[in-house]
Amino acid sequence: MHYPARRARCAALALVAISGLLAGCGQAAPAGRTGPAARSSTGADSSPAAASAARPAAAPGKASWPLVLPVPAARRGEHQTRTRPPATSPVFRAEMTDLWAAIAAGRPGLGLPAFFPLVAYEQVKAIGDPAGDWRNRLVAEYKLDVLAAHALLGGTARHARLLRVSVAEPEADWIDPGVCDNGIGYWHMANSRLVYRAGGQVRSIGISTLISWRGRWYVVHLGGEVRTTGGGMVDSPQAGPGAPGPPGGC
Repeated sequence: MHYPARRARCAALALVAISGLLAGCGQAAPAGRTGPAARSSTGADSSPAAASAARPAAAPGKASWPLVLPVPAARRGEHQTRTRPPATSPVFRAEMTDLWAAIAAGRPGLGLPAFFPLVAYEQVKAIGDPAGDWRNRLVAEYKLDVLAAHALLGGTARHARLLRVSVAEPEADWIDPGVCDNGIGYWHMANSRLVYRAGGQVRSIGISTLISWRGRWYVVHLGGEVRTTGGGMVDSPQAGPGAPGPPGGC
């Protein structure tokens, strides 16, 4: 989706900490631009819609890695609601667990349950071929961004741990139909943060854009909505937890 000028920042900022999502992988990476093209964003600290497949039971005494959790699938024939998604729900925690599993393991498919579903995008986007745009642009960029984030974690990625996801919930905007070639409305959240520990240090990267479908948040842009390269992007990697925001976009 394409983004106009940023809206004014809300006065109140709530950081929603979602803890204990995943034991993952990774070496601490330096702050600043990383990967083929890392996007800088201001202010940085806190599946298709198929359910994620349950992993086979681990052998006795062995932990299953990477951890993925089942995520309920969006179903064709369902329609959008104006329910404002919470960032504290078990479903959102499961989605973020799967997203981190994809980044930690360098396997983008593991995170597709957290990605805005095709059955929703076909209703949202008022363009000629929304399915083609979803596959060839959005999912393709998401996969490249997951791989760029995995490269940022480095060779010891297996030992990184996702600590929480910080979301500035008061800054969510309802996007009306007709904006950015969209046929129906949805809630929009810019610049949330994945906060993780790697190599004994707390670091974070951004989730460029979350949008809603039927009261749930989904990732629609991970590394950046405005592409500056043909490769993957990492959104504002930083030392420390950073801060989510600013709001804006569509």
